[in-house]
Amino acid sequence: MLSHNGKSLLENTVDTANDAEANPVIVVLGANAELLENIVVEKKVHIVENKEWKEGMASSIRCGLHTLLHIAPSSDAVIIMVCDQPFVSASLLNDLIATQKKTGKPIVTSHYENTMGPPALFYKTIFPELLELKGEAGARKIVERHSDDIATVLSTQGNIDIDTEADYKAL
Repeated sequence: MLSHNGKSLLENTVDTANDAEANPVIVVLGANAELLENIVVEKKVHIVENKEWKEGMASSIRCGLHTLLHIAPSSDAVIIMVCDQPFVSASLLNDLIATQKKTGKPIVTSHYENTMGPPALFYKTIFPELLELKGEAGARKIVERHSDDIATVLSTQGNIDIDTEADYKAL
């Protein structure tokens, strides 16, 4: 719900996703779902509540992917993004898609400050592994398992994420 440039971080993320070539856009909400839903209910999105949000990021990934497979079962890939990275752009998301098509790699991650992270694209061959994720961690272990079969896209401001009050003040 934090505001940046006149929009909440969640609203900014949804607008970015809607401006990209990927669709459908699925928003996974956990704690305070009803409150957060009001921010994006008028947007072109599918909203799903992750009732298992206390488990951690893995449950949100599973929830979102199950929803994608239900509403768009022929999807070739999924892009997983988080709403605490205010400088992710539609062009970055489109670059993930283009890079996957060009390289044929099953995983395309953003690259910033000597690390890889979200947003990241996972081709459908990786879906079973995403659906098996458990706990706090996101898809990092999957990325590590496939380290020889990953492409990356530079995200010049991908290192900026809002995890603490100090991060938000710096933003």
